[in-house]
Amino acid sequence: MEAQTRQVFTNLRAALAAAGAGWEHVVRLGYFLRDASQVGVVRAVRAQMPPDGVDPAASLIEVSGLVRDDLLIEVEALAVVPAGS
Repeated sequence: MEAQTRQVFTNLRAALAAAGAGWEHVVRLGYFLRDASQVGVVRAVRAQMPPDGVDPAASLIEVSGLVRDDLLIEVEALAVVPAGS
């Protein structure tokens, strides 16, 4: 779970950068976990990723499966970038 969570956040950082955004633009995160009891692992990794002061709203949903059987986590992010940024 830790390795997959780190990879998700690394991918998210790259996607934000490609869109001209950063962590400061993320207003909401949605977590989809195969095992909600692993939320502590997710929180620990997340605490290391965004810069200080960035704490978007979040929700967590436990799911029975994801697009591939080997995936344990999926994260969806909503970022708002002001016009002209």
